Amino acid sequence: MQFFSRKWVKPEDLNANKTLFGGRLLGWIDEEAAIYAMCQLKDKKVVTKFMSEINFVSAATYGDVIEIGLKTLAFGRTSVTMQCEVRNKDTKQKILTVDKIVFVLLDEDGKPKPHGITMPE
Repeated sequence: MQFFSRKWVKPEDLNANKTLFGGRLLGWIDEEAAIYAMCQLKDKKVVTKFMSEINFVSAATYGDVIEIGLKTLAFGRTSVTMQCEVRNKDTKQKILTVDKIVFVLLDEDGKPKPHGITMPE
C-alpha cells in the first residue's frame, strides 16, 4: 500500500459527534482514487464504477492528519481495481478500509475504452 496524500481534519470536516464526517472522507477517497486511476491508465477520462463495502474502523478527530493509501489489485480490459486504506499519519491507526474500488476508462462517447495496461506504474 502506498500512501499518496494527506488531509488535515478541520472544523468544517466534522459531524455532530465532532469526528470526521464519513461523507467527506469518502469524497476525499474518490478523488484520490480517480487521480490514481488516471496515473495508472495514463488518461484523465475515468469514472468510478464500483466501491465495495466500506469498513469504518476508528474515528479521526479535529486536528488529525490522515493518509490515504491505494494499491492496484488488477487491471481489466477497460478498468483498474484498487484497494484503499486510510490511517492516522501520526499513530498509524487504521481509520477506514475499502477492499475494492473500480475505475473504468471511457472514450469520447462515454463508452468503456480498452487501455492495454497490465502492470502498475
